[in-house]
Amino acid sequence: LSKLALKIKLKMPVPNNNAAFARKDEEEAVETGTGWEEWSQGKALVRPPDQMELTEAELKEDITRILTANNPHAPQNIVRYSVKERSYKPINVVDQMAVHCVLEGSLVHQDSEEARKLRVKEGLSKFDLHYKYLFVGFPQVNPIVDGGDVEEAADEDRPDSAVSRINKKEPKVTNQFNFSNRASQTLNNPMRDRICQTEPPPRSSFSATANQWEIYDAYVQELQKQEKNKEKQKGMHSQKDNGKSKKVMLMETQSEDVTKWTMASKILERTISQNTFDDIAQDFKYFEDASDEFREQEGTLLPLWKFQYDKAKTLSVTALCWNNKYQDLFAVGLGSYNFSRQGCGMLLFYSLKNPAFPEYIYPTSSGVMCLDIHAQHSHLVAVGFYDGCVAVYSLKEEGQEPVYKSTAKTGKHTDPVWQVRWQSDDMDNNHNFYSVSSDGRVVSWTLVKNELVFTDIIRLTLNGAVSEGTEGAQGGVSSGTSFDSHKQIDYMFLVGTEEGKIHKCSKTYSSQFLETYDAHSMAVDTVKWNYFHPKVFVSCSSDWTVKIWDHTINTPMFVFDLQAAVGDVAWSPYSSTVFAAVTTDGTVHVFDLSVNKYEAICQQLVVDKKKTKLTHVEFNPIHPVIIVGDDRGYVTSFKLSPNLRKKPKVRVLTSLPHHSRLPLVPHQLKQIK
Repeated sequence: LSKLALKIKLKMPVPNNNAAFARKDEEEAVETGTGWEEWSQGKALVRPPDQMELTEAELKEDITRILTANNPHAPQNIVRYSVKERSYKPINVVDQMAVHCVLEGSLVHQDSEEARKLRVKEGLSKFDLHYKYLFVGFPQVNPIVDGGDVEEAADEDRPDSAVSRINKKEPKVTNQFNFSNRASQTLNNPMRDRICQTEPPPRSSFSATANQWEIYDAYVQELQKQEKNKEKQKGMHSQKDNGKSKKVMLMETQSEDVTKWTMASKILERTISQNTFDDIAQDFKYFEDASDEFREQEGTLLPLWKFQYDKAKTLSVTALCWNNKYQDLFAVGLGSYNFSRQGCGMLLFYSLKNPAFPEYIYPTSSGVMCLDIHAQHSHLVAVGFYDGCVAVYSLKEEGQEPVYKSTAKTGKHTDPVWQVRWQSDDMDNNHNFYSVSSDGRVVSWTLVKNELVFTDIIRLTLNGAVSEGTEGAQGGVSSGTSFDSHKQIDYMFLVGTEEGKIHKCSKTYSSQFLETYDAHSMAVDTVKWNYFHPKVFVSCSSDWTVKIWDHTINTPMFVFDLQAAVGDVAWSPYSSTVFAAVTTDGTVHVFDLSVNKYEAICQQLVVDKKKTKLTHVEFNPIHPVIIVGDDRGYVTSFKLSPNLRKKPKVRVLTSLPHHSRLPLVPHQLKQIK
């Protein structure tokens, strides 16, 4: 009976997952001979108490899992400090790479110490060892690891044995970390003819070649410099002052290195400033005040950068001038209008690319009262000082001293110089500029070799007469305060005086004034010709007024009362009807005569009127930007909204004159328009 029960048990199906339990029950049944009743009735499966109960549909459901490249153990909460936002910011890019397998190779370099021992052990040459272990593979048994002395295994009589190498110098082992392939050290550089084509191929085709040649040329130039320095040193060694020659050579090489570093640091400084003021740079380039569409005629000024030098906090901005060639560069003259507190001054050059620090700094012994940048030669800057001197600075020259400067022997003014203006070159192609001072002299200064040659043009007097001599007329001397040359007529210029009069003068007829205008009741601070209209000029004064003149008429065409002393006025370079003025109450006034002939279309307070006074204003020659200086040494830039920089519409000639029957060439048609 027990044998029959065992056979029945073996024939009954047993679940695979309970195979171990079934096998155990069979052994117990064989040993005890019992369990017939259990197996005859069928055995139920025993489930763990924590097993989930699923339906047949849930059991048949296929659950898919997708493999991704994301590492579940990669940290997602890494942060880094942001200098721009001054806070810790989470890093979006997470390193998802997970290393699953690492295999260490068994190759050794043929010049290494381990390879030398293998050659000594097996008696192979350098090439044989390279061929055997590089292409065939290492044997399973390493003779170095398995034991045995290398020197005993080698033949002592063999020339490459360890014993024979004791007295020989070991070869220098190449640094494995900095080891370079021979192909990257070849002298056969790629051909340069593709780079020298007039029309270069696409960038992807030769960029690597061009970069290689740039690196190669840089190394060649450096080697040539070193060879030249060695030759100079050899030639100087033959002289007596060997010690001095070495110092000179060291100074030359150091100066070249310092120049390179200064240029690199300047570029880095501009990059950092651009990142720091990125929001302002975006406003300067792209922002337009959309609300101007609903203001009809009025406009606004958007504040941009603010320029300030720490060592010039106690000085006032006495002059502003943009560079016509480099439109982002402008010059700032610093001095003082308080005559009881005169001292040193400063000439600074700022760039919109770096508002944090000046590009050029020139300290002066006397306060700067005026300046002007040459239109064609943008590196030349004429400056007038409070002590009566005039000077010319060159940005190309090293050092902080001017290249030209007037002295008492060369005819300097005896009173402060209030205005300087560059003129056209003379017959000998020498540069020259005019200056006007409180001593009543209008002087022409010519740059000849290494000195300034002066010529008195006129001498202003109170009774309106003109004196060409060194002594004034009987009526006394009239103090000149402002000056400007005509934009189209070379010989004509205007001179404003402390008595409020404006004199129209001529270079070729200096015996008397061409015209005298009773302009203001106080000193004429600024007088400027219009850029587009040859008859129109503007003047301003501390009597609170700005006046627009036609030089053929003795009375002003427009008079604007700004309710405060006017420090400066400037015409816009894009429209003949737009000009801006600044007042001592801290307000900027922008006028457009084609829109409103009676009041300004923009009156905006830009500084605290109780503490700060505005002194000067200038338009950028290209961009819709103005800069404003105050009596605390600050220069603030503003962007004009669209309503403040409307260009005049070009009038198209619908019908030609009756007498014009012949066809017109393009330039004649342009003149008629």
